[in-house]
Amino acid sequence: EGRISNGCLALYNEAQRDAFKPITAFIKSQGSVAGIQLSHSGRKGEGDWDLMAPSASAFSDKYKTPREMNLTDIKNIVSNFAHSAKLAFEAGFEIIEAHMAHGYLMHQFLSPLSNKRKDEYGGSLENRMRLPLMVAQALRDSWPLHLPIFVRISATDWVENAGWDLAQSIICCRELKKIGIDFIDVSTGGAISKANVPVGPGYQVEFASAIKKEVGILTGAVGLITKSSQAESILVDDKADA
Repeated sequence: EGRISNGCLALYNEAQRDAFKPITAFIKSQGSVAGIQLSHSGRKGEGDWDLMAPSASAFSDKYKTPREMNLTDIKNIVSNFAHSAKLAFEAGFEIIEAHMAHGYLMHQFLSPLSNKRKDEYGGSLENRMRLPLMVAQALRDSWPLHLPIFVRISATDWVENAGWDLAQSIICCRELKKIGIDFIDVSTGGAISKANVPVGPGYQVEFASAIKKEVGILTGAVGLITKSSQAESILVDDKADA
């Protein structure tokens, strides 16, 4: 139920782990490093299963309405991410990235646009960050300390005076750094189906730059970076590390 579609790859059992082994071995044989992104789609699942999310609100009228997750669901999500991290290591991956962006489950908890809960997992910023930070801690506890963990975030929902934004992202990234997350992969958007996104060359770079400067953590910039000279200038100007 964490996939986006019926065709998505998954990593939650030993058969899947073993299927990845020849892929990671080949990547390593070529002098490179294999990384994998671990995610849960939440209310943005497009398959033939029942959806679950922080709150029982659909992503759009084209999506099914999810059921609100209970405390057992939340506990299971944390242990499932940890289990997938262990499988990833056994499969030969050397980087994991927790996907907390683009309107998927972790972002759904972070954003007040999708999280309407009244318990300890909703409402205040501290409460909305609770599950994502629990997942980050579980990944760090399950993953070798000498290997890096990336976290992908959406730095803003692009909804003025509402939703998730850069100021909250900076606070969250400070907490992720305390946990031992090594790198923040900075994107934006995805929480709602209609947002006014000012798309243009490098339109998300300044978010990576702000998080790098304010948090003191390695960041990656994404978003219409299409020329080598443009990419190089981001690095030379110290706006991001990758």
